[in-house]
Amino acid sequence: MKSYDTLHRQNERLRQEILDILDFLMGSISTKGPRRPGLNLTFKVHQVTRTRHIRKELEPQVKQMTARWRRLRNLLRELSGVNWERIHRGLG
Repeated sequence: MKSYDTLHRQNERLRQEILDILDFLMGSISTKGPRRPGLNLTFKVHQVTRTRHIRKELEPQVKQMTARWRRLRNLLRELSGVNWERIHRGLG
């Protein structure tokens, strides 16, 4: 069983890590297809797929920002688990 101090430290570490990666883009990079060179950022808004063109020189930056988005989703799941454990034990 994790102690209050352990849960508190986990909570603080996750919150700081989340703050450090808030420069993100939701979605993934895809090609336009075999006959059309170029890249797109594809994402969903209200269950509708949206696509935005990515200029070639921005590809590295967009890849880094979408990787942050994937990391952010995982961190939020982990933080939710820690918060549930704190609430469940009455540690608030």
